Amino acid sequence: MSRFSASKRLSLSPGIGHRADPWPWLMLTAAIIASAVIGAMIVGIFWMSFRQGQPGQPGGIYSLANYATVLGDPRAWPAIVNTFEFAFTALGVALVCGLPMAWLAERTDFRGRNALFTLMTMGVLVPGFAASMGWLFLLHPRIGIVNAWLKLLFGPDMPPIDITTIWGMGFIEGISLSPVAFIMSASVFRAMDPALEDAAQMSGANFRQTLWRITLRVAFPGILAAAIYIFTIAFAAFDIPAVIGWASRRLTFSTLLLLLLSGEDSLPRYGASAAISTLALVLAVGLSFWYAAVQRQSHRYEIVTGKAYRPHRVELGRASAFAWAGVGTYFTLGFVMPSITLIWASFMPFFRAPSAAAFAAMSLQHYRALPWDLVSEGMKNTGILMLLTPTVALLLSIAFSWVVLRSRFPGRQWFDVFAFLPHAIPSVIFGMGALLAALYVVDKVVPIYGTIWILLLVFTIARLSYGTRVTNGGMIQIHRELGEAATVSGANTGGILRRIVLPLLAPTLLYAWLWIALLTFRELTLAAFLTTRGNLTLPVVIWSMWQGGTSGPAAALSVLLLLLMTPVIALYWYIGRRRVAGLN
Repeated sequence: MSRFSASKRLSLSPGIGHRADPWPWLMLTAAIIASAVIGAMIVGIFWMSFRQGQPGQPGGIYSLANYATVLGDPRAWPAIVNTFEFAFTALGVALVCGLPMAWLAERTDFRGRNALFTLMTMGVLVPGFAASMGWLFLLHPRIGIVNAWLKLLFGPDMPPIDITTIWGMGFIEGISLSPVAFIMSASVFRAMDPALEDAAQMSGANFRQTLWRITLRVAFPGILAAAIYIFTIAFAAFDIPAVIGWASRRLTFSTLLLLLLSGEDSLPRYGASAAISTLALVLAVGLSFWYAAVQRQSHRYEIVTGKAYRPHRVELGRASAFAWAGVGTYFTLGFVMPSITLIWASFMPFFRAPSAAAFAAMSLQHYRALPWDLVSEGMKNTGILMLLTPTVALLLSIAFSWVVLRSRFPGRQWFDVFAFLPHAIPSVIFGMGALLAALYVVDKVVPIYGTIWILLLVFTIARLSYGTRVTNGGMIQIHRELGEAATVSGANTGGILRRIVLPLLAPTLLYAWLWIALLTFRELTLAAFLTTRGNLTLPVVIWSMWQGGTSGPAAALSVLLLLLMTPVIALYWYIGRRRVAGLN
């Protein structure tokens, strides 16, 4: 049997010999259904943006009225301006914090590089709503600890540092997204050949000139990729604007979308919500095409050339102390102080700055007063989603990767495009699409609105891009000859997956499973758009308590959430270390 015929039978044939092999068709069916759901959500939003009237009502007409309604809403233009200010501020802060630390870790002899990688990776997992609560307790213009101390030092006329502005919210979002900038740019600096930098310094260029004219320009495609990704996340961010800006009605795209859907001041306006989602979708697609155009020109930046590649690290010398100080300041201000302040607020009957009297008043009052019926329901639903979402997402990812990389199905590359869409398009748009579909299409057949299953559907789609990147990378490294040998020995596709692919991918899949599970555990954005009383999650319970004015119990429950995340984060870190050690 030739290699071609074995490969063809492995990937195309519904049978092996005379035995039926349903697995290729099952995986193809799963990929088709998932792709259809992703496409239907996007098309449904686009369709609804042109339809007047409530969905499901007969006699609807199609026009641009929804767009006119959105653009004529007095809240829309301020929200659009706020969104861009917020996103650009977050992008600037993330790059200013993330890029230097990535350069330290990959291009210098900084001794704490392993700890830096670990802490930055863990920083991605810190819930944004919990961090923003801590920042509010620190820098609220009226009750913030820092502002209280400044007034004691400089008098009551001292103007407060106001974190509740759009710029303040963007700063907090940028701090939380700095680990993303770090992780995405570290690989760029790692692969950069220092030959051009050495040549520039031998020609008389100083460190600043070399950094600006050589290092950053060579790293430009990677930095641009990180910038586009960070901007897309910040543009649709919900948790920080919802915690800080909602009460003062400093709206951004996501909070305005929720306001339109909630019907707080009128009936829910689904058409207007779809219109503003379509505008965001156009922006996201435009950013993706821009990034693709830059990537097509990436060959202009290729400088790693085989034997000429000589990796080495810059010696920091006395500057090492400044590097440690910068890294320590970032983690102290970005994560340690907000977390400590959140814990402090959870023990205070009413919030106030630390003092002897305040320490004496500490109690477990807020923990005892938690609505434990809602908390237990939220924990149960969150736990179910935490278990099912990564499992379903990775099973679908394996199906997508097998179809794209191992089959000869015509047009199979389009499946990879559909799987990548949740990465390129803000996840809140898929939440909007799922809401419309559940209310007015699927509900007639399978009533999933208000159940945990609609959350599972959208959470799975949101993580499909990451899952397929992981399974694609792992499956590419598994040579086809292993599958061909198994086929010759009589194994069908299910046997190949069970005995060859899954055992070889097991460490990578476990690592990815834990990552998706942690992101699911802390997910607020999608849950806030799709949660009802029947499918509450723990982050939504916290946000609802915060919006209801019970900031102390909300802080207490946030602390409990962080404590619940800690063992899973520790397991993720342990497996990650073993995985890196195995690769080395």
